[in-house]
Parts: sequence; structure tokens; C-alpha cells
Amino acid sequence: MKRVYNFNPGPATLPLEVLQEAQAEFLNFDNSGMSIIEISHRSKPYDKVHNQTKADILELMNLGDDYDVLFIQGGASLQFAMIPLNFATKANPGSYALSGTFSSNAYREAEILGVGEVAASTKDENFRRVPAQSELKISPSAAYFHICNNNTIYGTEYHYVPETGGVPLFADMSSDMLSRPWDFKKFALIYAGVQKNLGPAGVVIVVAQKKLIEKSLDTLPTMLRYDTFYKKNSLYNTPPAFSIYMVGKVAAWIKNQGGLAEMAKRNARKAELLYSAIDSSDGFYRGHADKDSRSFMNVTFRLPSEELEKKFVAEALENNLSGVKGHRSVGGMRASIYNAMSIEGVEVLASFMDKFRRSNS
Repeated sequence: MKRVYNFNPGPATLPLEVLQEAQAEFLNFDNSGMSIIEISHRSKPYDKVHNQTKADILELMNLGDDYDVLFIQGGASLQFAMIPLNFATKANPGSYALSGTFSSNAYREAEILGVGEVAASTKDENFRRVPAQSELKISPSAAYFHICNNNTIYGTEYHYVPETGGVPLFADMSSDMLSRPWDFKKFALIYAGVQKNLGPAGVVIVVAQKKLIEKSLDTLPTMLRYDTFYKKNSLYNTPPAFSIYMVGKVAAWIKNQGGLAEMAKRNARKAELLYSAIDSSDGFYRGHADKDSRSFMNVTFRLPSEELEKKFVAEALENNLSGVKGHRSVGGMRASIYNAMSIEGVEVLASFMDKFRRSNS
């Protein structure tokens, strides 16, 4: 069986143990005689999967009964619209820190609705860093303050939890969810498209304070209301059962590996390997992100020329290193080193980077 080191940003690599476990029970889940993608979402076997996944996520985040986990479809892009629809008004708009493409897209949805304002932006610096606390201009009347915790395209990440002066803190954690410990109680609402760090595409996890999501505007369509999902345990309509099932297996895998503290230790080591390869290259590799904003999940860098960058991608693939081409907004290379990427895989990439530099300098 051929398996490459998969550095794609999403859909992304998943733990091999999880894939093998899902493969083994795919045709006969829980002795039902059916696959997980065939059984009813109202059945007891699926009910167990659904609720255990929620419980494991809350346990990993050290959150109590005042929070709930929702499973919603439509990707993080739908959350960009649902959030202002449910919480913002012209008198109490949503406040946004712009640190990359996805935070900008989230703000744009609020702007379309006439209920968004910018609290900070690093766009003029091509999003090389996240805004500092001192730059945040959050209106006291804001309905919420929204950040994108990790910027997949630009390779930047928050390394502090913003102080908001009492304004509820919302975060898009699509690409770093459950990658390290946070004081998650400081966040009122967190959402994450799972296809980057937690599972296959098809579901978004929303972790939110119950008091925030237990009642939505009666004027909103049913499927755009958070209370629809909250009151029906995300079972108002047929959920993406297979995606939730896989998220549950990844969450259980994280617990078995030692939890978020162990994930943070591994992810810091992986990031150190690649950033060291960049910083010790005498300028051959140039990181995009400022050092104090560097992501532990997505390492972005350029080479001396686009010709060399194309050669790098081609030769990397010949060495079973897949998905290292950067996004067109930044160019160059991007290595996504999510939880499931092994230290061994990153060591292979770092070694390849050193050999490629010595051969092409």
C-alpha cells in the first residue's frame, strides 16, 4: 500500500490508526449488519456515536455543562453568515480582526448585512502577522469580537487570547482546533470546519455557551438558527453521520495520545523542525509570516525563484512529499502539519529541504 506524507491544507491527513479502524468496521458497524453511512441517524448505534463525540470534544476542551457542541453543515463559510444573522444588529454590530482570507470573508458577510465593523487589520502587510492586542479597537457596543485563530493560507496564528473588555469572543478555529490547550472558557463561540485537523469534509463543529445559542431570532429561516441545532441535538434534519463518526474517532485518538498537551508538544516540535530549516538556510528559504505570528499548523515559505519553487514541488512529490505547493495569495510553499502529521514525516521534509538547498544554491 502506497502512503505519501500528506501536507495538504484541507482536506488533510488523518491518523492512520483512525483510517484503519474505520476501514475495519465500514461494512458492519457495531454488529448492525450495515455501514455507518447506511444506518439511521435515529438509531441507538448512531446515537452513541453522536453523543460520545460531543462529550469527548468538551472533555478535551475542559468545558462544562454550560457549553454545547453543535454539528452543522455548510462549511465554515456558512458560519460567516450565520453568526451575524443570529447575533449582530446595526446598533450592535459584529467586530472583526482581519488577519487573512477567511477572517476577511467572515467580515464581508457581516458587511453585506450592514452589521459589521473592522477592529484591526494587517492586510496592508499582506497578512504577515496577526493583530497585536494593542491594535484592537473593539467597540463596547459590539455584539461580538471575531478572530480567525490560525490563518491557513498565510501561515500565521494567534499566540494569545485577545482581551475584549467584556465583548463575547468568537473564533474560527478550523485549522487549529484541538491542536493545543487554550483557556477555551474565554471564548463564547468557537467553530471549525473539520476537514483540516479533525476529520473529512462535511461537518462544522460549533462549540458555544448554551446561554448564547438557546434562543435565535424568530424571523430567521429554521436552518440558519443556532437554537434549531441546540434544541434538537443537531438532529433536526439528517446529519452528516460519517463525518461526525470520523471526528469522534479522531477525538478519541487525541485522548489516547495524551490529549491537547501532548498534541501541543508534538506540534511545537514539528514546527521547530521546519522553521529551523528555513532560518538556517542563509536566505534560500524565506518565511512569509513574522516570527512572533508563525503558525504551528501551516508553515509558509518562498524560494529564490518561481522556477525553483516548481522544481521543489515536483521533486518533493518524487520523494513522497505531497501537497507542499503554497496558495496563490502567498505563492511558494506551504506545509500543513496538523495533529495527524507524524514527526517522522516532518523530519523527512526538513531533510529534503536541506538537500534541495544544497543542490540548488
